[in-house]
Formats: sequence, structure tokens, C-alpha cells
Amino acid sequence: MLSAGILRPGGWLALLSGCLLAAPAAHAQVRLPRLVSSGMVLQRETPMRIWGWARAGEPVAVAFQGKTYRATTGADGQWRVLLPALKAGGPYTLAITASNHLALTDILVGDVWLCSGQSNMELPMRRVRDKYPEVIAQAANPRIRQFDMPMRYAFTGPRADVTGGSWVAATPETVLNFSAVGYFFAKEINARYQVPVGLIKNAVGGSPAEAWLSADALKQFPRYEQQSAPYKDSALVASTRQHEGAAVGAWYQQLHQADQGEAPGQPKWYSSGYDASGWATMSVPGEWADQTPLGPVNGVLWFRKEIEVPASMTGKAARLELGTLVDADSTYINGQLVGTTAYRYPPRKYDFGPGVLKPGKNVVTVRLISNGGRGGFTLDKKYQLTAGGQVLDLRGPWQYKLGAAVPPTPGTTTFQYQPGGLYNGLVAPVLPCAIRGVLWYQGESNTGHPADYQALTTSLVNDWRAHFQRPDLPFLLVQLANINAAKKEPGESNQALVRDAQRRLLALPHTGLAVISDVGEWNDIHPLDKQTVGHRLALAAEKVAYGDAKVVASGPLYQTMKAVGNKVTLSFTSVGSGLVAKGGGPLAGFTVAGPDHKFVPAQARVVGDKVVVWSDQVAAPVAVRYAWADNPEGANLYNKEGLPASTFRTDDF
Repeated sequence: MLSAGILRPGGWLALLSGCLLAAPAAHAQVRLPRLVSSGMVLQRETPMRIWGWARAGEPVAVAFQGKTYRATTGADGQWRVLLPALKAGGPYTLAITASNHLALTDILVGDVWLCSGQSNMELPMRRVRDKYPEVIAQAANPRIRQFDMPMRYAFTGPRADVTGGSWVAATPETVLNFSAVGYFFAKEINARYQVPVGLIKNAVGGSPAEAWLSADALKQFPRYEQQSAPYKDSALVASTRQHEGAAVGAWYQQLHQADQGEAPGQPKWYSSGYDASGWATMSVPGEWADQTPLGPVNGVLWFRKEIEVPASMTGKAARLELGTLVDADSTYINGQLVGTTAYRYPPRKYDFGPGVLKPGKNVVTVRLISNGGRGGFTLDKKYQLTAGGQVLDLRGPWQYKLGAAVPPTPGTTTFQYQPGGLYNGLVAPVLPCAIRGVLWYQGESNTGHPADYQALTTSLVNDWRAHFQRPDLPFLLVQLANINAAKKEPGESNQALVRDAQRRLLALPHTGLAVISDVGEWNDIHPLDKQTVGHRLALAAEKVAYGDAKVVASGPLYQTMKAVGNKVTLSFTSVGSGLVAKGGGPLAGFTVAGPDHKFVPAQARVVGDKVVVWSDQVAAPVAVRYAWADNPEGANLYNKEGLPASTFRTDDF
């Protein structure tokens, strides 16, 4: 249910007026929001707002497609005009005349999608370029564009504009900065409907759902509303940032001064001539807390590995791959710095030119900083050196030595994660825009408190629809991917709870769900297969946003259960051409529980368009769960269209 104070028809004007608390109230010349700029994509087949600011009382004329639209700037410094609905096309020019003249060029009319959520939506094509080199090489398409909104939070009210950004058309160079999920989605929509596609990306890594709620919506959640209250004091925010930043800076300074590997007056531990014969060894990959007597020590550890490089690999460009490291590294080869990364998640792929490698013995050195004591080299990743088409495996024994042991990094306030901040900073500036729909990939940061995820996201969908004045605004969600090591025995899972909450959000009208529990990576919260994600979102869009009732947009979705004897019969929607066990073997991934609420592995088989589940250990089943794990390895219920069934539970224990 919508909370009091949500905008009603015409309410966007009031919101825009409120936004101007954060913008100058009067301007000597007409000024436009950054989203209204050359290269922009306007939403087709719906009236479109063009707005901006000027001196109070100043007349403004907007010329577009042979017609002129006029407005007079109000006392609050705002002006706005409404363009009529247009068919897809372009490029066009739009001219704005007041005391000055502005001309916007290369404007397209097509479909605009807001790409929001956290890091898996934010993750750029650059991170997946090794997986999709041909896609990137063929990315020249001026009809696919992105506006990348710089991260901004605000707690004193909605903001009227963003702090930077511009509309950029896709080329093999620029696409590297596009949202990977967004680009693959746009690529399919553009090909399917032959219309320009504009992506507005405002995703923020690590952001929880509550950060994206308006002040109106937060009233439904007193705990989060109270949590955000102190941050309305701008002076407090500024002083906290200054104090915490100074503390972190002092920590790194202390670490540097304590690090024996960089101590003045002695050979640096990364130098090629350094004698490391007395260093201990551990096996890479792995964590030093598990492999060394040091335990979960925090600070700097240095790692060295001597490798024999054949002459045929020298004199060429090369790449060093070190999986992902926990947490920050500076990496050297033969004393030369070849790469550095400040945090744990990005893959370490360090490219360097000829002249670094030499025939014979070479030394790879990694200075690895742990911010929390569980530092090391992530399992099941690539650790290798490549050059001239040859590969040297770097797994196995590495030497190590402790450079410095220090307390963990001082804690900091992640202001962008606080309730309401991202709504004010990144959603409010988009509200005057007409958009086709929302792509929402978020949930990882709410797995710590999954019980309220369904309520939070339900409120978010209703909240955004109300503020966009679009009760039918398509909202397409990505379900969480599989993550962490698979477990053999049934158990509880916060990841599964969030996935099930995401499935239940389909009860809201005009929503779709991309299930991706089969494309994750157990050791990486940022799986690389973003093409499948974009494809499944595009299927959902075809059905929800474009009205194609024939498209099978999802894998099987649990509907009802019926228990008779020791067997449970499950019914599903979205069965498509029929239910199958992927791979042709028996169905897997089901558990069943009796009145004692203890779940045990179950047998299952497809019977027509239903699934029958049972276990000889449960005489009177009362509940069934499917794919109920962080990593539901082996769960194989699909429809014949190749789409996986969603995680579900029939119980609410």
C-alpha cells in the first residue's frame, strides 16, 4: 500500500519545485538538466517533458520537429514544456531560446530504460571484455546509448540534477563503460524492435534496497527512517567524512611506515635482486589464515614466486592474471610495478609491454594488504602468465613474509548505503523523464536481513511508480545468482530467502523476473555471464513492456501444492512447451518436510505440466522447497525453452 504523501497526477511539478531546494532559484541564462542534452534518447509514443531553469518571468521557446512550444519561467526559476508523443526516429535537433540560445543535436526517439540496483548492474563491459571480445569489437551502434549518472547521495531532500554525465553512443571504445547487463539487454531490444534504446545507469555497488526509497516510502519502515535521520545534518555528514577519511589515511600511513618490505635504507622486497631464501612458503591460491602459522593476521604480507621464462615469451606484450586478491595489491615483475588494485573484487589482469620479462629466472612479487584478517588468493581462479601464445601456471608454492601486522582498517560510514540517500541523489533527477521501464538488479546487500526484503522492494516499486506517475511502469527484476560453495545437506539460506522474496514480487502487476541461479560463480559475487542476464531481461521486457503474450519470458514459477499420502503435487505457471529435467537425468534440487519442519532431500519427477515430489523419510509432507541454498548446484527443473525454475518454498516457517 502506498504511504501518505506519494505524488498524484500533476505531482511531478511539486516534486520538481522541491528539488530546486538544491538548485539555484534564478539564472541569468536558461540552463538545462544534464539528462536533457545532445545525444539524448527521448521516450517514444508518450508526451515528453523538456525542462530547465532561467530568470523568473523569462519567456522560453522550445523548437522541435517544426513546432515551437512556449513557457514562462515561474517565480521559482523553473520552466517546462510538454512535447507530444512521437514515433521512434532521429537524429533530430532541439533548439531552446530565451535570453540565450541553446541547440541540442543528435537526438533520438526510442525506448529509455533506467538501469538501477547495485554492482552487478553497475559492472561495465570492460570487466567482461575477455569473455565477449567479438561483441565488443562489433559494438558500433549509434542507436544504443547510455547516460552514466555519477554516484550521488543526499539526505536533505530530492535533487533536481545530477553532478555530471553525458549521453554516449555505443562504439567498441565507449561500450567498455556501458553497464554489461544493460548493453546486452539494449542490444536485443534494439534488434527485436528496431528502435533506438537509451540506458540511464544509476546503479551503485553495495547499495541496499532501503537506500533507494523516498522519504514517503521510508515512513512505512520506522527503523530505516530513524537510521537516516542523523544524516539530514549536512555539517555532521561533512565532519564525519573528514574525520573518518583522516583515520583511514593515518592507518595507511602507519601501515607504510611499519612495512619492513619498504623500509628505508634496505633493499625493497620487490626488487629483483632481493634475497628471499629465508622466507616461508604457502600454496597459492588460498588464504594465509588457513595455511600459515600467522593465522588471521591483518596488515601486509609479501609473496614471491620465481619462474623460468623461455626466451620465446620475452620481447612481447604479456599479461599477468592473479584471480582476485583479498584485499588490495601492488604487483611487480622483476622489480617493475605491473599493476595495482585498491579492493578485493576486480579480477587482476595486468597487461604490460616488452622489456619486463627476460629469459630464464623472473620474479613475481605481490604486496598484499588485508583490511580484515582473511587475506589471500581466491580459489578456482586463473593464476598465470601469458605471452606469445604461451602460458605459465603460477599456482603452487609461493614464498611469503609478513611485512607488517596492524589492527583492521578503521570503520567508515558508507553514506551512499543509508536509507533514502540514493533516491534523493539519483532517482529524483530522473523523475521528469519519460521512460519505458526499470531494470533492477539488486539484493546481495539485503541478504543480511532477508525477512523484510519483500516489503522493502514492494514499497520501492510502488514508490517509484507513484513518483514517475506510472502505475503500470514495467519493473523487471534480476534474481540473485548462485554463490558460495555448494553444500550436500539441506539447510537455511539467506540467499534463497531473498530469491524467494524476489519471486513473490511477481504478484505485483507489470513485473518480470530474470532467474539466473544457473549462471553464477561460486567464488565471485560478480559473475561474468552478463549476456544471459541481459537476454532473460529482454524476454521479460517482451512480455511485460511490449505486450507479447506469446513469448515464454520465464522458467517455471511455483503456483500451488497438493499433498496426498506421502506425495506432493506441484503446479507451475510459465511451463512453456513443457517441464524438463535439464540434462536428461532425474529431477534434483527438491527437499520436503513433514510436521516436524525438518527438510530432507526428496525425489521428484515430471508428470505432465506438474512435478510430483516425495521422500520415503516423510510420511505426511507439509512443505516443499526447491533450489533452497546459496548455491543450488544440481537444481535442474527447466521448461523446454531452456529457462530455469525459480527458487521457491511452499512454507513460511
